[in-house]
Amino acid sequence: MAPAPRNCGSRRLLLALAASGLVPPLRAEPAWPAARPIKLIVPFPAGSSPDLVARWLAEPLAAALGQTVLVENRPGAGGNIGTALAAQAAPDGYALLLTIQGPLVTAPLLNPKLPYDPLRDLRPIGLVASSPNVLVLGSGVNARDCAEFVRQARVQGVAWNYGSVGNGSASHLAMESFKARAGLALTHVPYAGFPQVTNALLSGELHAAFMVPGLAMAQVRAGKLKALAVSSLGRVAALADLPTLVELGYPGFEAISWQALLAPARTPSVVVERLSAELLRICRSDAFRAKLLGLYFSAQGTAPEGLLNLMRADRLHWAQVIKMAQVKAE
Repeated sequence: MAPAPRNCGSRRLLLALAASGLVPPLRAEPAWPAARPIKLIVPFPAGSSPDLVARWLAEPLAAALGQTVLVENRPGAGGNIGTALAAQAAPDGYALLLTIQGPLVTAPLLNPKLPYDPLRDLRPIGLVASSPNVLVLGSGVNARDCAEFVRQARVQGVAWNYGSVGNGSASHLAMESFKARAGLALTHVPYAGFPQVTNALLSGELHAAFMVPGLAMAQVRAGKLKALAVSSLGRVAALADLPTLVELGYPGFEAISWQALLAPARTPSVVVERLSAELLRICRSDAFRAKLLGLYFSAQGTAPEGLLNLMRADRLHWAQVIKMAQVKAE
């Protein structure tokens, strides 16, 4: 008779213990997303527009998945810190990222030493929302329309300035693009955020700025600032009284702010496909659309490929503007 395998007795003992209930049977982790709450990283502070959009998205997403979705704010370095954390998270579907285009498009162009590469280390899920920027005049500028502002600004040259929320930000690059098209020499003045830009416009310290409409239009509606145009290719329903810069003689001019949902690279396709489908459904809902409209954002909802194509196209476009304007990282 052949000798019994040496581990045969051990197997019998483990089987006996398991049958007796003294040793719990081995269990696999529940299928996603049943194991634990999902973390939605927002690389900007609480109260910012990405934070608001993330919280409005988290509630219906949690209901659809049957799992809690927790928004985690990780601000710093223009969104690069939180984006890096998301890129380095485990690709298991329990860490997601909601961010604007800056950390995904312009930051890598300005800083090649970032600890992440958006196209390599993140996997697109879908575009969530988009909004045009609004060209706004400071209180010290008396111009009836965009054409008159351009005429005055050409005369003033570098004596007139414009504000942004930092080098390489959407508000900075939008104006640099417009300056080149309009033949202006406005001086750039960066600020910490849009509230500071708004205050400087109100006080007359700034002559112009491209701003997100959620902040600009409250002052415009109150008659304290003047909005000249939007930076989208077509008019926006919520800002239907404002012409596009395309209409005003700048063909193809577009400078859109957008927010997107992503996951760490190598997140399973089944997870990404489920999240993309749920995102599309949420973006089509009246409740989500109404909330975004309050910030002058339009709900989007795209396939992962659509977001990836947008990231690539924006990178090519803004790389040209950065080179033309010789924009450097702060």
